[in-house]
Amino acid sequence: MTLRILAAGDEFVRTELLADAVRGQAPDAELSRLSLPWPVEPFGPVGGVQEASGTEQQVIDALGDADVAVTQMAPFTKQVFAAAPQLKLVSVSRGGPVNVDLDAATEAGVAVTFAPGRNAAAAAEFALGLILAAMRRIPTASAELLGGQWRGDYYAYPNAGLELDGTTVGLVGYGAIGARVAKVLAAFGSRVLVADPFADPDRIAADGAELVDLDDLLRRSPVVSLHARLTEDTRHLIDAEKLALLPDGAVLVNSARGGLLDYAPLPGLLRSGKLGALALDVYDEEPPPADWELRNLPNVIATPHLAGCSKQTAERAAEIVAAEVGRYVRGEQLLNVANPAVLR
Repeated sequence: MTLRILAAGDEFVRTELLADAVRGQAPDAELSRLSLPWPVEPFGPVGGVQEASGTEQQVIDALGDADVAVTQMAPFTKQVFAAAPQLKLVSVSRGGPVNVDLDAATEAGVAVTFAPGRNAAAAAEFALGLILAAMRRIPTASAELLGGQWRGDYYAYPNAGLELDGTTVGLVGYGAIGARVAKVLAAFGSRVLVADPFADPDRIAADGAELVDLDDLLRRSPVVSLHARLTEDTRHLIDAEKLALLPDGAVLVNSARGGLLDYAPLPGLLRSGKLGALALDVYDEEPPPADWELRNLPNVIATPHLAGCSKQTAERAAEIVAAEVGRYVRGEQLLNVANPAVLR
């Protein structure tokens, strides 16, 4: 019996990337294709799932009688599962399958896999870029020079930036991305502190970092970078009370999730100098509104949620989901299952 597979890509993890990777694992499968508009068009909630692109009906029409679907952004909702009773596997090329109703998938007997670590290298490199840019005022100085200003006063001692060599950097969260950042910081000569109640202390010590509690990290770190997952427990983990613990003039970087940080106190802290610089790739509201208070502050660097964006990330994501299809075809145990109850 021929295996039927839907490759539902978008403008980042493109449909042909998914199809080519799947073809390498299941050369005899019958492939159908769907292309979705993200990121040209923003993602949003669809049919009860979060961060999806396209409509339920598009997915239902494209699925037909497919046994397997590979995707990054397509919405797999209760309605979609009800319309595709033959579906057995949805492999999502993201760090978490937020575009899938896991309860509905489990009820329908559909295994859902995801792609942890697909963008770890890209996100770690980007975080380090933000740290360096904020510590040394690189974007601001460039914009001023191109605008006709030669800021020689930046060489005055009070205005001089920090080196990573010998500076203590605090990492809040120590998953795949945080661990990569720590290793590179150690190569720069930084002292690395880590706050993560779920991290392995032996691993952190082996990486040359020191495990501390969050308050201690904030008090001791002139540079802090956020790498925690966003959960109900970590929402606004860094709030006004925590921000007050930072050393005067500290650099704060958030390229993880906007909800980790309480944005309300930031304008005042930046204007007062309590925060020396702020570098953001994620926000409490995306995109930030036109009247966003941080927009015109000179010690703010802001990028549009780009940390995980690299060609290698897209290619790696396609390979990870295709490998799960290969395991399914060969009858092997799936590796990254979000709803393991369905396997039982």
